[in-house]
Amino acid sequence: MELVLSAGIGILSAAGVWLILRPRTFQVVLGLSLLSYAVNLFIFAMGRLTVGAPPVLGAGAGTAIGTDNVFVDDPVTQALVLTAVVISFALTALFLVVLLAARGVTGSDHVDGQEPHQGEPHPGEPHPGNPHPGKLHP
Repeated sequence: MELVLSAGIGILSAAGVWLILRPRTFQVVLGLSLLSYAVNLFIFAMGRLTVGAPPVLGAGAGTAIGTDNVFVDDPVTQALVLTAVVISFALTALFLVVLLAARGVTGSDHVDGQEPHQGEPHPGEPHPGNPHPGKLHP
């Protein structure tokens, strides 16, 4: 189980970093989301993930609560992950609104607001300063 969890965290982290480095803003937003999911899984795994174990443990394990000798798993990591999921959902919604506003202003979803090679002719097209490619200007 640990191998699957660590592989999942690694794949999510790698895909998130790769998408963050892409030139389109929507891909950057997806990359940030994937990276936040990887961090959430990592934090959740720090709470000693066990398969098939009940949340209330027997005597002698965990931390005693009160004088009843009732032992439970650490709820702090679960609370942190739940809070992080809510915050990342709100940030993703905010990023998408900013993305749509920036696309409306610039007309492009490129991270710097311009399409690459904007204004330059494509190969095979005449240069704007020389409308006749076979003739030289005097």
